[in-house]
Amino acid sequence: MGHREDLLEGAKRCLLQKGFARTTARDIVKESGTNLASIGYHYGSKDALLAQAYVSLVEGMGDAFDGNGNAASVTEPGSLERFRGVWSNIIGTMRDPGSIWHLSMEILVMGDEMPEVRDHLALAQREAARGLVPLLMGGREEDVSDETVDTLGMFYVTLMTGLIAQWTFDPKTAPDAEQLAEGLRQVIAGVTKR
Repeated sequence: MGHREDLLEGAKRCLLQKGFARTTARDIVKESGTNLASIGYHYGSKDALLAQAYVSLVEGMGDAFDGNGNAASVTEPGSLERFRGVWSNIIGTMRDPGSIWHLSMEILVMGDEMPEVRDHLALAQREAARGLVPLLMGGREEDVSDETVDTLGMFYVTLMTGLIAQWTFDPKTAPDAEQLAEGLRQVIAGVTKR
């Protein structure tokens, strides 16, 4: 690996150990075996590097969301069963001690203080919306239209952000996938009665 990759891997480890606010550039350098100048050269700033490391950690969760291919292969796209299965897998990642989702809450709270990071993560959030649509509805990510990203994709991201907040704040009362699926079923039933 080169310095760029070493920095990214070191920043990921620092994020998981210390969080965003408590990680210093020196922590990253120590963890990656690089030097301070390489952060600026490869990423522009420590915050930009940490933002990229966070996005990389989240991107690594894709297989867990799909249950390593199980949710998509055994349920009908767009079905309540697929919805329940995928959200069960996503919630499973929130139950883990030291879940990366705690970082999400830290970053949300600090967003106004770090506009560069916020802007970078806003773009990543849009890509997350694009990735959630085929996971739940079937199809290919590259075929998801911008309109679908802005509607259905952002609906899923909003649901996920709410779940992250609830599972971070009070895991004992946070909803599970069965409760989410039942809530969705009730919304559908209410809408179709009209």
